[in-house]
Amino acid sequence: MGTRGIYVETVVAASIDDVWSLTQDPVQHVRWDVRFTQIVPTGVTDDGAERFTYTRRVPFRTVAGDGVSLGERGGPGGARTSALRFATADRLSPIRAGRGYWRYVPEDGAVRFVTGFDYAPGWGALLDRLARPALGWATAWSFDRLRIWAERGDPPERWPLWSVLWIWRPERPRASRCRRAPAHGRRHDDHLRDAPATLATLPTPESET
Repeated sequence: MGTRGIYVETVVAASIDDVWSLTQDPVQHVRWDVRFTQIVPTGVTDDGAERFTYTRRVPFRTVAGDGVSLGERGGPGGARTSALRFATADRLSPIRAGRGYWRYVPEDGAVRFVTGFDYAPGWGALLDRLARPALGWATAWSFDRLRIWAERGDPPERWPLWSVLWIWRPERPRASRCRRAPAHGRRHDDHLRDAPATLATLPTPESET
């Protein structure tokens, strides 16, 4: 992990409570985030972090893993953060273990929703040159699907992944609407430099031990 992290940013014209609810509730999260099929909470650590398992169904296989996350409210100006570590032992997963964060920044009646994350590739450095851009695109496309849900009330199920082919529907989710690098920054960089301090306090996921 280091200089090839993934960064995605969007602005959602909704309240921070609404964006927080749609992203922190596991049932709602998997509805808009194409990277996950199911997220199941499994317990809470002594420090208040939440453990969970996750799955992603792909043709002929279901990739499973586990993780731990910790949300924090009361940041400067009402900002909030959520730190995350995750891992899988599945040898066919393009991701072995990773960490990242979500940041929620209220501004002018909207929320700037940001993620930065990085991971150890499961397919090796060469194949990761294909997997990493695809994962970055999937993250951005999911963020725009979330934005549409929060702003217009369109349920995510209205926009399945194959709606990317519906070129006659300009209102469909589009990854290109999201910023893929910080302002005055680079797309390929260490995007965990700006991670909340809580990320360093999270325990190791069981699949990573």
